[in-house]
Amino acid sequence: MEAIHVVGAGGIGCAVGYALCSSGMSVLFVDADGDKIDWGRNHGVAIDGLPPRSARFVSFDDWQPPADAIVLLCTKCYDNAAVLERLPETATLIPIQNGFDPQLNARSHAWEGIASFVSECLPHRTHTRITRRGDLHFGRRQSSAGSRSELPHCLRVLIEDRRPILGGRARVRGVEWIEPYKYAKLMYNAAISPLASVAGIDNGQLLGLPRARALFFDLLRENHAILERANIELGKVGPLHPSTVAKILRRPWLAHALAWAFYPSLRGTYCSMSGDLPKGRTEIDNYNGHLLALAGDAPCPINRRVYSLIQRMERERPSPELRWLDDLTQVQH
Repeated sequence: MEAIHVVGAGGIGCAVGYALCSSGMSVLFVDADGDKIDWGRNHGVAIDGLPPRSARFVSFDDWQPPADAIVLLCTKCYDNAAVLERLPETATLIPIQNGFDPQLNARSHAWEGIASFVSECLPHRTHTRITRRGDLHFGRRQSSAGSRSELPHCLRVLIEDRRPILGGRARVRGVEWIEPYKYAKLMYNAAISPLASVAGIDNGQLLGLPRARALFFDLLRENHAILERANIELGKVGPLHPSTVAKILRRPWLAHALAWAFYPSLRGTYCSMSGDLPKGRTEIDNYNGHLLALAGDAPCPINRRVYSLIQRMERERPSPELRWLDDLTQVQH
């Protein structure tokens, strides 16, 4: 059996690879972190509360994908260029990424995935924990509407099985088009990730701290407005459809009440940008930068301020602190 290549052994890569291993598939994990590769070779891939699964692991520097490889791209968007340069044109590429990358979008791959569950990988280990239940969606790209390419058998098996994966914490769903689900996830990620990262707080504190919560709600509203003006269809990637969330956010008393309901499940969880920002490299171009491109000249002051602040912090490397939220709230006055 030819191995499925999972490039990027982070939270999503480990979760998806674990599900494939559990279904009897042969999986090859590819990562640039040498310590992570060594850990995987010694311990396999693991999910909190579930037994580890054995798999193959190889350093990205040593990875030579064959022409007919099936490659699940689970890296950060800023690593895409290096992967695409290595990848044969004849390989079957299926990205499972949160952001939007112009270089990747220009490629002719037919299928993509997006996860509505949240998975946090332990540093330098192929061991992750699912911090929020959800679905793993696979669908065609709308730009490939005429393509006859089928979703690879290894992923169709997960969809057709219909049983929950990852110890009952996620389900795999086939959808007609992937973009509505990717854009719905972007609406949330482009609010949670930059705000929690610059403030140095966990995701729960975005809802628990009054000034962080107010800014988070304002940025969510602005993100939804950008997508609505761009006539982008949105899918449901959480308990509520994005249009329902937008209506709730127009009723502050209801939004605050629901914030406390969601707070416990977010407490102690962190977005991946929180770990990236101190290193001076984030996916801000693929999140808020993409929203700004969609907005054009339309007013979106919070996104513009967020984008500028993250770029500044990438350059200057100041410590994340709550005071940075004060710079962002100035746009509301």
